[in-house]
Amino acid sequence: MIWHEIKYLPERSHTRLGSPSLVRLPDGALLATHDYFGPGCPRNHEREESLTSVYRSEDNGATWQNITHIMNCYWSSLFVHQGSVYILGTSQQYGSIYIRRSDDGGFTWTHPADAEHGLLYQGGYYHDAPSFHCAPVPVVFHEGRVYKAFEDCDPCVWGTGFQACVVSAPADADLLNAANWTMSNKIPFDPAWTPAEWGDVSIPGWREGNVVVAPDGQLWNILTFEAKGLWAEKAPRIKIEDEGKRITFDPATGFIDFPGCKAKFSIRRDPVTGKYLSLVNNLASLDLLKQMAESSTLTTRVHRHHPARQRNIVNLTVSDDLWNWRVVKTLVSDDTGLSPEDSIRLTGFQYVDWQFDGGDLIYAVRTAYRGALNFHDSNRILYCVEKDFRRLL
Repeated sequence: MIWHEIKYLPERSHTRLGSPSLVRLPDGALLATHDYFGPGCPRNHEREESLTSVYRSEDNGATWQNITHIMNCYWSSLFVHQGSVYILGTSQQYGSIYIRRSDDGGFTWTHPADAEHGLLYQGGYYHDAPSFHCAPVPVVFHEGRVYKAFEDCDPCVWGTGFQACVVSAPADADLLNAANWTMSNKIPFDPAWTPAEWGDVSIPGWREGNVVVAPDGQLWNILTFEAKGLWAEKAPRIKIEDEGKRITFDPATGFIDFPGCKAKFSIRRDPVTGKYLSLVNNLASLDLLKQMAESSTLTTRVHRHHPARQRNIVNLTVSDDLWNWRVVKTLVSDDTGLSPEDSIRLTGFQYVDWQFDGGDLIYAVRTAYRGALNFHDSNRILYCVEKDFRRLL
């Protein structure tokens, strides 16, 4: 594994680095983005986190140049289409759905001034509904349409408020024109759907959905899922029908075993082998996590709410059929020398966005490492390469 640093911020900035996205451009350069969060980060007129920075590398990731910033762009995915690069996400933490296009390799971007220029769905003021949410997950092209998963956080309560939905448009349409886009119905997670065998769990919720095409051509939305008291890694799957107009969830068949489902992940299908891959933060030290929870040594705020979190390791997982997953290799792990307990508290390699790049995997990682306040409050964005990944499959 090879890594290079895209961005670092010292702790005294009180600003964290989040939500990386990464693409290879048609001209051969690499483009990466990330946004900012935390008490010291830039905010807009609604007092919301809302800034994205754009970086370009023309030496295969060895060095990176910050080429611009995008105001009112958050949790966004980069994708290449018809020779241009697009960025699709929200206007801010809990905002509108915006899309922008760059025709010059990421240096300049269109402005979503109105519904004909990239403002796809208008959000409410601050946390008034609709409060759109997403993550840098794949933008998927299938049978002439382009798809991406979003959520509407209504009521705007982190965890339980997220209502899953999908947006789509004809792939040959003007993607900046809102009239070409369709939004599905929205589905909130009903706590009554939690299976009895899970035991006593609370605050269940889904978020950060991935649109994925199954081997039979059926579209699904596979989501991050957490519930307090649930140590098992269970991911919900929502069926996408009628060209993205309708989504349905069957709680009887709607959960799969998915290592790493408690933190944002991206699923992509290898065009060569047909296998599905994901780079995940699975619970590799489950027994230790349980011991730390029982002894009250998981002291961060996020661990108190969700003790089943371990992000100090990134594993490559693979599936032949999309539903049955196996871990094949650890790609990133903590080399700081911290104790296993302190590593879980202080180190995080998370929110990985990745791409196939010939025979390699390239990926960008939101990283809390060597000086971060805790595993969640990331102080770096790293660029990594796994050479000749298909030997592992």
